[in-house]
Amino acid sequence: MRARRQFLTDSGLGFGSLALAAMLQRDGYGRTLEHTTPDGRPHRTPQITSVIWLFMNGGVSQMESFDPKPMLTKYAGRTIAETPFAEAQNPQKLKLERLVVPDGNGNQRNTLYPLQVGFRRHGQSGIEVSDWFPHTARHVDQLAVVRSMWTTDSNHGAQTQFHSGRHQNDGDFPNLGAWVHYGLGSLNDNLPQYISMGNREYWNKRDGHYLGPAHDAVPLRVDPGNPLDFSRPARQVSAESSRVGRDLLGRLNELRGQQYPQDPALAARVASYELAFRMQQSIPEIVDFSQETAATQALYGLDQPHCRDFGMQLLAARRLVERGVRFIQIQHGAGGAGSWDAHGGLRDNHARNALAVDQPIGGLLEDLERRGLLQQTLVLFASEFGRTPGSQGSDGRDHHIYGFTVWLAGGSLKRGVVHGATDEIGFHAVEDRHYVTDIHATILQQLGLDSRQLEIPGRKRLDIDHGHVIDAILS
Repeated sequence: MRARRQFLTDSGLGFGSLALAAMLQRDGYGRTLEHTTPDGRPHRTPQITSVIWLFMNGGVSQMESFDPKPMLTKYAGRTIAETPFAEAQNPQKLKLERLVVPDGNGNQRNTLYPLQVGFRRHGQSGIEVSDWFPHTARHVDQLAVVRSMWTTDSNHGAQTQFHSGRHQNDGDFPNLGAWVHYGLGSLNDNLPQYISMGNREYWNKRDGHYLGPAHDAVPLRVDPGNPLDFSRPARQVSAESSRVGRDLLGRLNELRGQQYPQDPALAARVASYELAFRMQQSIPEIVDFSQETAATQALYGLDQPHCRDFGMQLLAARRLVERGVRFIQIQHGAGGAGSWDAHGGLRDNHARNALAVDQPIGGLLEDLERRGLLQQTLVLFASEFGRTPGSQGSDGRDHHIYGFTVWLAGGSLKRGVVHGATDEIGFHAVEDRHYVTDIHATILQQLGLDSRQLEIPGRKRLDIDHGHVIDAILS
C-alpha cells in the first residue's frame, strides 16, 4: 500500500491529507465513529443549496455598523447611572444572567462613548447602516438584520463558540460547516463540499472534531499556482508521464478489482483517488479570474489594493457556489485576537477593516442576485461578539457579549427586515433575544436538515446546542 501511495504522489495524483480526508468521508475512511452515518439526503425539502459564511474576527461594534445608538453621542462622557438608562445594567430587571463586565482593575466600563461614524437610512426598508458600509447599504433591502444576538464567552474563544455553539471551556465540538458536510451529500463530485478561506487562529482551526477529520473544511488559497496544500506532485512530472502513470494505475486497479470483485471498500478507495485527481484539475480553474470580465473583477474591488484580497476570496466563493460547493467559510482579519478587536483607536480600526470588506460584500450580493444565485445561497455576516457602549481607554470599546448584530441575505429569507433589538444604548439584547445556535438552526432548516436527526449515539447534545429557528426572518 505504501508503494502505491508513493506512486500516486509521484505521478501527480497526490492530494494531501486534508483534502483527501474530506473526499474519503463518503466511503467511511477516516471515520472514528462506530455508527451509521447519514445517507446524504435532507430531512425535509431544502430551500437553499449553499452557504457563504463571512466571519469578522475580533468583534465588530454593533453601534458602528448595523445598530446605531444616537443616545451614545447625546450622553457621551456620562456614566450609565447618570443617564436615563441606568437600568441597562440591571440583570434582575431583564431576568438575565449577571451582565456587568469589569475591567482588569475591577471598574465597570460604563462611561458612554459617542458614535464614531454617521448613519443613514437606505433602501425602501429604511434600515440604518453605518457610513463605513456604503456598498453593503446599497443592498440593504436584501438583508435580514438580527440585532439581538448574545453569547457567553467574553474572550476571543467566542470565535469558536459562534461556529460550534459551545463555550471553548466545554471542549471541542463540531462546527456548523462540519455538521452540514456530515449531513448532506455532494453537489459536485469534482470539488470539496466544505471549503475554508482566510487565516484561522489555533482555537478555531479545526471543524469536524468528534465527527472525524473527514469533516474538516478543505483550506483554499486564492492562488492559481498553489491553491491547496499538497495539490501539486512532489516533483515535476511531464504531462505525458502523468498520463502514462494514471493509465497504468487504472489498469492495476482494474486487475485488483477483478481479483477481489466483492470488495466495496477497494472500489470506494479507488473512486476517492480518482476524485482527488479531478479536484486537482478543478480547483485551480476556480481561482483563475482571467475568465471573469474586468467589470466583474472591479465589482469585487480586485482593482483596489485595500480590498483586493477579500474581494478575491468572495469572487472565488461565487464561483464555488456556481459549481455546487455547499458550505464556504471565509474568515476576515484572523490572527491573534482578530483585526476588528478595537480596544483603542476604534475609528481608524473599523474604518480600515470596513474598507477592506465592504465593496467585496456589496459586489458578492449584487453578483449573486444578477446571476439568479442569491435565492439558493444564504450569506451570513457575523462576528464573535459586539463591543461595549462604554469607552475603554480614550478611544476604544471592550468586548461585549450581551447584545450584538449579524445579518443574513438570500437563502429564501425575508428581505429588508430588522429582527430583535438592543436597549437604547446597545447594552443588552432586550427583544427577541437569540443565542448563536439560533443562527445555526435557521441555516440548517434552510438546507433541509434537522440537527436532532444528526445526533451521534453517546454524544447527545444539549438543547441549546440545537438552537431555535428564527421563524420571523423566514419568507
